[in-house]
Amino acid sequence: MPNIKSAIKRVKTTETRNSRNTSQRTAMRTAVKKFEQAVENNADNAKDLYVEASKKLDGAVSKGLLHKNNAARNKSRLAKKLAK
Repeated sequence: MPNIKSAIKRVKTTETRNSRNTSQRTAMRTAVKKFEQAVENNADNAKDLYVEASKKLDGAVSKGLLHKNNAARNKSRLAKKLAK
């Protein structure tokens, strides 16, 4: 554990940011997996799950978890799966 006050604060903020980023990333991945499972099973709600997954991807971009081109590529792949 650090002794310097600024280092203590840095550890604290790092932990809070890490937990926030982890939960955001997990929610995004879960939404994508739900959509992919729905597409495999030809579920009726695949369109709604696609919208939810793209929102999560866009949210990850705004939070700085993903690069915008990475999210755009993932959304494009999901849209391709939806179209099939």
